[in-house]
Amino acid sequence: MRGSRRLIRGGAEWDMAAAERCGGCWRWIVVASLLLVVLQSAGAAVAPALPVVINTWAFRKAAETAWGVLQLGGSELDAVERGCGQCEIDQCDGSVGYGGSPDESGETTLDAMIMNGNTMEVGAVADLRHVKNAISVARKVMEYTKHTLLVGESASLFAVRMGFPYEDLTTQKSLLVYSEWLNRSCQPNYWKNVIPDSSKSCGPYKRPEKVTYKEEQISRRSFHNHDTIGMIVIGGSGTVVSGTSTNGAIHKIPGRVGDSPIAGAGSYADSTAGGAAATGDGDIMMRFLPSYQAVEYMRMGTDPAVACQKVISRIQKYAPKFFGAVICANRTGSYGAACNKIPGFTQFRFMVSSPLLSHPTEQVVDCI
Repeated sequence: MRGSRRLIRGGAEWDMAAAERCGGCWRWIVVASLLLVVLQSAGAAVAPALPVVINTWAFRKAAETAWGVLQLGGSELDAVERGCGQCEIDQCDGSVGYGGSPDESGETTLDAMIMNGNTMEVGAVADLRHVKNAISVARKVMEYTKHTLLVGESASLFAVRMGFPYEDLTTQKSLLVYSEWLNRSCQPNYWKNVIPDSSKSCGPYKRPEKVTYKEEQISRRSFHNHDTIGMIVIGGSGTVVSGTSTNGAIHKIPGRVGDSPIAGAGSYADSTAGGAAATGDGDIMMRFLPSYQAVEYMRMGTDPAVACQKVISRIQKYAPKFFGAVICANRTGSYGAACNKIPGFTQFRFMVSSPLLSHPTEQVVDCI
């Protein structure tokens, strides 16, 4: 409209000329848009708008990359692959990609998955060694095999067949982390009920003749070193795709697989309902299939933020001190997030990109 002015609030754009003809309508527009900002900052589900990209943590470059793919006409699968792949390149927080989270032997291994909510196909890799681009290998599993999950050195051989280079995933930084851990008598670690006492010394460990069971320690290390990128992309037509990528738990027992590459645990996508992704203590969270459960709640009409809260509350009943968070989005683009409140972790930050926002925006939700 010639001569019209535009007002932007909370990423939404309004025609001021039309508002002025409405008398005082512009005041209500401003109030509504400011309310949108408040809801977003509180982590509550907001008014739907498509397309939308949501990812765990303040991994801004990953969000920008995924959103850019959509803006250039790329598919939802492309957006998830490229977005998570950006974190692999950037080694987000040292917990995604190569050179981070060395296991007990000092090696970095990778887990990733991608899910197509139109076809319900999943591709995943776990304990992937010597190949850096785990999310892309996961997509190749989905597109070029009839399988869902490949693991270990065999997954690496598959990746090489698909054209990925065979590389060393260790770095000077990861070797230093490993060396310092050895100097601390291998503390913390993931063993229990073994000899020698795993809380005081390194192994090799073995099963004692008589087992005296100890209460499992839920919080073994700082959450600052235990992040996963989980991403949900919902296209303009309602196609839902989700994905994850991580190098897993630091100092894990070799061969350990967490929730990230497990469909329904690390993430889940169903274009008839929505998508969800989880981050945190995968050994706890994977037992409850939180991403699948959140999507099923949304299928029944539950608000995305409430769906996230319900799955967190369910895990709390059994593991009140677990570290974890979930992001949720329904098929219309409404979204939300929730996290478990523990000392040092009282808020969860995540990224959102949508037409209602002028750029990918970090949002915060208070833990419950």
